[in-house]
Amino acid sequence: MTEVRPTAAASASLWERDAEVATVTRAVDTLCADDSSSGSLLVCRGEAGFGKTALLAETRRIAEARGCTVWSARGGETLRSVPFNVVRQLLQPALVSMLPEEARDYLGDWYDIAGPALGIADPGERQADPQGVCDGLVAAVRRLARREWPLVLLIDDAHWADQETLRWLAALAERLDETSVLVVVARRPGDATGDSARHLDAIAAAGDHLATLNALTPEATAGLTRATLGVHADAPFCREVWAVTGGNPYETVELLAKVQDTELEPVEAQAGELRALNRSARGGGLVARLEQLGVDATRFAWAAAILGTGITVDMVARLATLDHDDAARCAELLRTARILTAPDPAAGQMPADDLEFVHPLIATAVYNSIPDALRTAMHGIAAQLVTDSGLGAAAASRHLLRVHPDDDPEVVGQLREAAREHLAVGAPDAARRCLERALQEPPLPETHARVLYELGCATLLTAPATTIGHLRTALAMPGLDGAERVDAVFRLSQALLHNDQLEEAVRTVEAEAARTPEGPVRLRLQAVQYMWEGIHAGETASPGRSARLAEIAANCTGRDNAERALLILRGFDAMTHGENAEVVVELCDRALVNGRLAPGLGWTDSEWGLELPMMLASAYAYTDRLDRAEALFTEALRAYETAGWSGGHLALAHAYVGLGHRRRGRLKEAEASLRESLRIAERVGRGLPLYWSAICNLVDTLLARGRVREAWEVADQYGFAPPYPSTIVLPDPRVVRGRLLLAVGRTEDGVNELEAAEKAAASRGHHNPVLVPWATDLARALAAEDPARAARLVSDARRHAERFGTDTAIGEALRCAAALETGQRAVRLAAQAVTYLEASPCQYEHAAARVEYGIAARSEAELNRGLALARSCGADGLVTRAEEALAAGCGLG
Repeated sequence: MTEVRPTAAASASLWERDAEVATVTRAVDTLCADDSSSGSLLVCRGEAGFGKTALLAETRRIAEARGCTVWSARGGETLRSVPFNVVRQLLQPALVSMLPEEARDYLGDWYDIAGPALGIADPGERQADPQGVCDGLVAAVRRLARREWPLVLLIDDAHWADQETLRWLAALAERLDETSVLVVVARRPGDATGDSARHLDAIAAAGDHLATLNALTPEATAGLTRATLGVHADAPFCREVWAVTGGNPYETVELLAKVQDTELEPVEAQAGELRALNRSARGGGLVARLEQLGVDATRFAWAAAILGTGITVDMVARLATLDHDDAARCAELLRTARILTAPDPAAGQMPADDLEFVHPLIATAVYNSIPDALRTAMHGIAAQLVTDSGLGAAAASRHLLRVHPDDDPEVVGQLREAAREHLAVGAPDAARRCLERALQEPPLPETHARVLYELGCATLLTAPATTIGHLRTALAMPGLDGAERVDAVFRLSQALLHNDQLEEAVRTVEAEAARTPEGPVRLRLQAVQYMWEGIHAGETASPGRSARLAEIAANCTGRDNAERALLILRGFDAMTHGENAEVVVELCDRALVNGRLAPGLGWTDSEWGLELPMMLASAYAYTDRLDRAEALFTEALRAYETAGWSGGHLALAHAYVGLGHRRRGRLKEAEASLRESLRIAERVGRGLPLYWSAICNLVDTLLARGRVREAWEVADQYGFAPPYPSTIVLPDPRVVRGRLLLAVGRTEDGVNELEAAEKAAASRGHHNPVLVPWATDLARALAAEDPARAARLVSDARRHAERFGTDTAIGEALRCAAALETGQRAVRLAAQAVTYLEASPCQYEHAAARVEYGIAARSEAELNRGLALARSCGADGLVTRAEEALAAGCGLG
């Protein structure tokens, strides 16, 4: 409906926006009502000039009138390549205003992780994990929201926000139920592609739709025209204003301002002049108007458009080669012409002497009006100015990205340094862009391979397939020698592993080792080859691998990390093959330094990766040395959280902490850790080995708890079914799925799955009955149908358990043997199982043995002991079984 406003231009874009303003008002009132309330997100969409910025300004006014703290930021079309640009605008002023100690206290452990991305702390030496940085920024908002409540965050032109900001905003949107803050986002439809579009869609899906702004109606345009020019503006004139502008609020305001400037009478006879006036207010007309202000003013405006941000008279003067007085005069001319303006001091986002364009449409028009060759040259000069100002290579890189390649080694060096800075703050995509541009320069022949290598390292976590190509090309060129070449081969094998090309990873390292002379370098390559072969779930291990590994490890004393790696690999291999557990533990212990991981082999060290310490901890976990395994798993979790690695590494750490709890029999704690692992793994991506570790362990834990239906639902929801990954997953997924199928009554399918597990284990020589317990599960399933085969399976399981020699392995084999017997023989075997499992650290298995022994021996005392253990483990199904046996009397004596 037509609105009557007491003011004109200031509120023009709010005409016909009553519903949107009411929505904003309700959201602000809800925020202010309770500091423990959930946060909310409003998303406003609209074409350029449709009033998004005005609606955000009205949101600020409403919020500040109710005592809210309001922070705002804006995306920029020429600034999308600047990582964390928008989130820095939003949060940095508040953090910079604190004392350094205060900021560190507020951000806590996240200070060193999110601080570099926000520009308030120096980055560390190690490449930052992008997901960890994103989580740190979410945590920063949560903590600042508590400090500044009620807090409102306004983000304008989100379609032009940098990708890192959009990723953070999407993550924040998912967790607003934990943060009492109001976020209002304005964006244009379209204008974003790829990951940016995906993040914007996620933000919109998580938020409440505020509005899709439409053009003004003819009635509203008439009301605005009369409010601006006077009530005497006649209807034909008002109608022509609407026809010329299409009801675009911004264009309407600009056109009416031009009418006022020219003192045009708002009557039908003068309506024909409106189209010419409108053309002068935008596009080519705006450029012509700019040129009328003079050459110096045009150069000033061009320089401001090149800079995009941090537009000060001094910086523009240097870029436009103007003296300070002339530059100040030009700035005033451009302000008067409504091309530049001082930022709103209430926003508090810029220093007092900064300038900004009145509207993004003007900034775009001015930038596009610069002749191509001159624009490129000005970006080159701007890059040098930014560098000379001490802002760093990363700040200059957005200008260097727009400079034409010119065979300049200095530019290559600057871009490589910028890439290192981007990686250090958690912006690998920005690093990738810099290094790809450096290759176009191109680099000198002696550095070309190194640039490709650095590019491969930058894309390892985000685009392993791309990394493979870069590293293969780098290795085929001269320039990578010695340790650097070996590291490139290792990175290539990692990329192949992440791209589910494990067999190719093995062959790549093997081929490089064959070309390398005897010595420490070759030893490292051999260790990497054996490591990838050791975690391969297929049948591609080279013939005699275990024997050769044992032969090499026999001569290792653990004097360096290559030897320690081989000792770990030999210990893990011996554990999977079911060799004597004491031998396994002795090998693993020799790989440690004073009982700890050696420097360079830690959880966050990049030389070897996480696989080695994970294999070490797993070897301890399955040899009943759970104290050592849990210490390592807990150390991993702490290391990744401290380093801010909250992606795949953290998911695996939670999965293996859950595995430790599961082995101990702490089933509730195991389930909590595994659900957290699965949450993170889902965020990283389904199908990866880390995802399988989370879901397989969770299903196994739910089955141990007796929650069969929930285990089935989880397996169905998360795709826990063949095909299985190419890497080893602990516990074996075929065995766990076989148990699940048996538990839901699909006996034939369960038997088939367990027989597939038998075949896979045999092909790899994996005879550890605890690691791959297919035999005992299959024996139970076949006991009635094929008792002879079941007996053979149990006999083999006992033989392998005796060879392995742990209390858990022997006790579990005896439990199965007892389950297949009756009478006193069953009682004797069940009693022996209890004896072994009582000495085992695995309390769930001990509880199960107690309950089974109590039932077989008709002993109320043993059943009660088993019941108490089952309750302490959180094994609900076992508790029910014991309680039912006690309630039924079970012929107890």
